[in-house]
Amino acid sequence: MHILVTGGTGFIGAALVPALLADGHRLTLLTRQPQRHRSRLNTRVQLVSHLSEIAPDAPVDAVINLAGEGIADRPWTTARKQLLFASRVTLTDQLVQWLARRPSPPAVMISGSAVGWYGDQGDAPLTETSASRPGYTHELCDAWENAARGVEAQGTRLCLLRIGVVLGAGGGMLKRLLPVFRAGLGGRVGNGRQWLSWIGREDLVALIRHLLVTPSLAGVFNATAPASLTNAEFTRLLAAHLHRPALVPVPALALRLSLGEMSTLLLGGQQVIPERLLAAGFAFAAPTVPECLRRELG
Repeated sequence: MHILVTGGTGFIGAALVPALLADGHRLTLLTRQPQRHRSRLNTRVQLVSHLSEIAPDAPVDAVINLAGEGIADRPWTTARKQLLFASRVTLTDQLVQWLARRPSPPAVMISGSAVGWYGDQGDAPLTETSASRPGYTHELCDAWENAARGVEAQGTRLCLLRIGVVLGAGGGMLKRLLPVFRAGLGGRVGNGRQWLSWIGREDLVALIRHLLVTPSLAGVFNATAPASLTNAEFTRLLAAHLHRPALVPVPALALRLSLGEMSTLLLGGQQVIPERLLAAGFAFAAPTVPECLRRELG
């Protein structure tokens, strides 16, 4: 299968690309810096910086669309919000229009979104049929999902992944937290009662591979582990895994003053349940945080 991947050189892609190659697929990665990544990738990977570099008559059997600037990397200034929108929504819209001009549509497109679609919902358990609450993350994710829905008119099976916080070594939230917790300076954020919906990177890769080859699955999927937990619970488990104390809380006011609107990512949350994946029989290798930390960190 020839798969076009956006976001394939990032944190998730670093685990996804080798797995797809091991499955025997041929990959084309859309990336802004092809030369930077060429030396470390398999010869079965074609790197392009523009969709126009892909031959018009080269069949694209599937698309995995994970591109997007890190939403927690920098405060949400007006310029940053424009970049977040362009890297998700604009790129997805351009991708859908490009696919529409090709001789035949891909059989499936797996497109990223995030649990931020639901907005800050307190303690309410959220499934794929739950309503959203207004806010910036909902607006961004909703526009992202709507841009991807254009492929359905072309006859392509669409899977939308509302991804939780991805836990894995070498990137994401753990990359930021591990140095702090290893130094014994970790602690809860705010009151610690906000929900954290997460997924191990290994399980996310397995989910994407599963959706690629399961024609009966389409629509929205909560890409989260079954066991959401509060920030305080996660803090305790991470500290215990590292055999360190976690006695230095981060005050909510300090986050609001330093991060502005972006502080809602840390002080709000969602208790998201992967109802559709569980109903479909998807088996999580790491359904709890302790299992995930053991698998991802050793």
